[in-house]
Amino acid sequence: MANALQNAAISTITFGDHYSVSRCFFPSLSTLPFRLPRFSSAIPLQHHFTVKGNHVELNKRVVLIKARNKSDFDEVEVDVSLSHRVNAVKPSKTMAISDHAAALLQAGVPVIRLAAGEPDFDTPTVIAEASFAGMNAIRDGHTRYTPNVGTLELRQAICHKLRVCFMTVSVEENGITYTPDEILVSNGAKQSVVQAVLAVCSPGDEVIIPGPFYVSYPEMARLADANPVIIPTHISNNFLLDPKLLEANLTERSRLLILCSPCNPTGSVYSKKLLEEIAQIVEKHPRLLVLSDEIYEHIIYSPATHTSFASLTGMWDRTLTVNGFSKTFAMTGWRLGYIAGPKHFVAACGKIQSQFTSGASSISQKAGVAALGLGYAGGEAVSNMVKAFRERRDFLVESFSKMDGVKISEPQGAFYLFIDFSSYYGREAEGFGLIENSDSLCRYLLEKGLVALVPGSAFGDDSCIRISYAESLTVLKTAVERIKKALIPLSSAALL
Repeated sequence: MANALQNAAISTITFGDHYSVSRCFFPSLSTLPFRLPRFSSAIPLQHHFTVKGNHVELNKRVVLIKARNKSDFDEVEVDVSLSHRVNAVKPSKTMAISDHAAALLQAGVPVIRLAAGEPDFDTPTVIAEASFAGMNAIRDGHTRYTPNVGTLELRQAICHKLRVCFMTVSVEENGITYTPDEILVSNGAKQSVVQAVLAVCSPGDEVIIPGPFYVSYPEMARLADANPVIIPTHISNNFLLDPKLLEANLTERSRLLILCSPCNPTGSVYSKKLLEEIAQIVEKHPRLLVLSDEIYEHIIYSPATHTSFASLTGMWDRTLTVNGFSKTFAMTGWRLGYIAGPKHFVAACGKIQSQFTSGASSISQKAGVAALGLGYAGGEAVSNMVKAFRERRDFLVESFSKMDGVKISEPQGAFYLFIDFSSYYGREAEGFGLIENSDSLCRYLLEKGLVALVPGSAFGDDSCIRISYAESLTVLKTAVERIKKALIPLSSAALL
């Protein structure tokens, strides 16, 4: 440890033309497999603990602690190993990049952040009803635990949104019928997804995931001791799953197929016809279930339309539908999602939730009821947000389509552009080095262009980079100019 500290190096990274940040690196500690332990304040004050730094061995998950209690000294060997589940899971690159960009902003570097999967809109003012509902919930004393499964009021509202048989519905939003006991409300759609994976997958099962994929899907499978099986899609086919390729990859271990439409990171939308072809394949495999992640369902651009997989013939019993409030209603901070499906599966998810977090926030659930009360597709507030997203999408598609060596699949939903920049790989950038892949290109664009993007490697496709257009059109125009300017030296390098 002492040698490592002596070998610490100061590295200064320059961002753009005028900004630099100094960072301290410890080469010998870069692979240190543990963090130094902290001790609870519950330990009696007369006990003092110090870490014997010279006894820490970099290749072991054990540290020696010297405990001093009056005049007695004892060395205790502490095992700080982590579980195999944690060691198998990778941290989220999107979160890491967003946090890094935020840190640069705090350091005074004017970075444009196009990495976040979060609408830049506040919870719409018409959904002020949702905000007021939250405040009223506090005022009216709705601050206690709710049932683990969620309040009956919210679950009924969700059933209404999905189309229930015992309420009058003028418009069928999803065309699927559920009762409240077939709904589980969670702390965000992400929790709903991972609980579903844990509920239906056993060790060695296969989770089928079309790639590019949402970064957390494979890691959720690993948390369940299941094996993620990635089926690649291609930009030439708008990143849509080929049914023939799906069928060729199914085995007796295949347990869960995860579909996300509209898709993060590509913005692709599955047509009803394509989903019906997939459903025909699912029908042949009685052990195979489908998790349909529909969190972006209303951020969709005409003429594309959304189809809920559970609404297809024979698929209701095979499908777990996940949705939430974060994207459609710009309510990311409210942390509210839900899963709908056959009671047998939903009850299993509820059992897991009861031991993890219990029910979602009572205040958020009141706001959720108010949001769903806005009517079909969130009403005018949501349609105005989608209109703004479409304008931004059109601007970015037009701007990048004019660039040489760039391939684009025009997104039909969500608020991401997944662009193929692989023609820039293998080029040298002066003062930076070789652009080897999407990771190094994103680092380059951050350092030289001051734009934070997410490498396609995070989503299983290293040829691309994800650009979030959850920013104002003015900011996006500045970002495009920065990216173009930063890429000019790479374009020149290709001519050498």
